[in-house]
Amino acid sequence: MDVSIHGRNVEITDRFEQYVESKTEKVAGLLPKAQAFEVRVSRLSDKSPKHGDRVEITLIGPGPVIRAESVGPDKYAAYDIAYGRVLERIRRSKDRAQDRRGRGRTSLGDAAANDFAVVDLQPASAEVIDAVSTGSVPVVAETEEAYSPVVIRSKEFPAERLPVEDAVDQMELVGHDFFLFIDAETDKPSVVYRRKGWNYGVLSLSDS
Repeated sequence: MDVSIHGRNVEITDRFEQYVESKTEKVAGLLPKAQAFEVRVSRLSDKSPKHGDRVEITLIGPGPVIRAESVGPDKYAAYDIAYGRVLERIRRSKDRAQDRRGRGRTSLGDAAANDFAVVDLQPASAEVIDAVSTGSVPVVAETEEAYSPVVIRSKEFPAERLPVEDAVDQMELVGHDFFLFIDAETDKPSVVYRRKGWNYGVLSLSDS
């Protein structure tokens, strides 16, 4: 596994490089086929409400990319927190894979027939789907007349066609609360999201 460390507005010392490399052994043990372990360190600006360093970790292949980041008073503290999150996401992914092998897969059709009770997924109500599809969810926009702290940022990602359970796995690995994808069984734009505990929900769009 290749280890690379990059710094922005902060010095990457030999001591820090040795500190990072000494901790990657556990990752290599959990994921022996991992290809790259990338660490990016940046110094927070004076205008930031927090002071210190930000560390972003990216673990690459095989399989979905695992990411984690954290902010700390220095790069060592920030790295320890982000590194702990990476380990936790690896363990959760392995636990889910082990559980899946034990109980087998459930098709989306079978899950829907049983009101998603088998896979702990709750379908969205018609009102929620309609609000998402029509864009009727209220958004406060910033105008010249009235200041608003709300900032709307947009990102575009390539569409991925996945089964629902694989979409949940990818969401867990990147540490997000939701994940957009194309349902492989229905070809509908969908999003899975985290509920309490190990429960998840799924929203889909329909033309009708």
